[in-house]
Amino acid sequence: MKLDILAIAVHPDDAELCCSGTLMMEKEHGKKVGVVDLTRGELGTRGSAELRAVESEKAASIMQLDVRENLGMADGFFKNDEQHQRLLIRAIRKYQPEIVLASALADRHPDHGRAGNLIADACFLSGLRKIETVDNDGIDQQSWRPKYVFHFIQDRFYNPSFVYDISNVFERKLESIKAYSSQFFSTEYKENEPQTYISSPEFLNSIIGRHQMFGKMIGVPYAEGFIAEKMIGIRNFDSFVQLDT
Repeated sequence: MKLDILAIAVHPDDAELCCSGTLMMEKEHGKKVGVVDLTRGELGTRGSAELRAVESEKAASIMQLDVRENLGMADGFFKNDEQHQRLLIRAIRKYQPEIVLASALADRHPDHGRAGNLIADACFLSGLRKIETVDNDGIDQQSWRPKYVFHFIQDRFYNPSFVYDISNVFERKLESIKAYSSQFFSTEYKENEPQTYISSPEFLNSIIGRHQMFGKMIGVPYAEGFIAEKMIGIRNFDSFVQLDT
């Protein structure tokens, strides 16, 4: 299935935290959207890889994704090398996205930055026709390079290149995050496991505050922020949205 927008994130729940609102808004605009998770999140302090898979399916249903796939890379130990680049190139060529939403290029969690650079490199290499890959049926894949790679903002704050108004779907975004009851604050999750940085009520409050701050930049209740390394071009000034006049 060809996608318009593909989010590539390292852990199940990263896309929900950082760009699920944008995916849902694009879906409402008639676009085909999906998520590729690089790892199963098996090193997470709470829950298990199997439980995370169930939670990610629930979140995918809330987001109404057209596609969700997990590449099964080793959580914590994947590298930005040829082996992993080729695995990701296959996925990019499989879905042929026009736009990729990618992990941050640097962040508190080392997996995020390593993944961000892996994704950026794979998106470029995927456009080189002399890099040969085959699909699951052994059929040669065509080269494909997304038009844009936008890096979402994760734990560390960065000034965004642009923000996307997600006010209309923000409550559903929170639902998609809370689908991971093993990871984030939930009164339903009863396992006797250690509390973590992200399992406190304060962490969810910080997520809400971050999106309110991005929304304030353009005069809307909630927005998600992205960083573009490539210059963004427009054909007319109507492309700009500024609501805080």
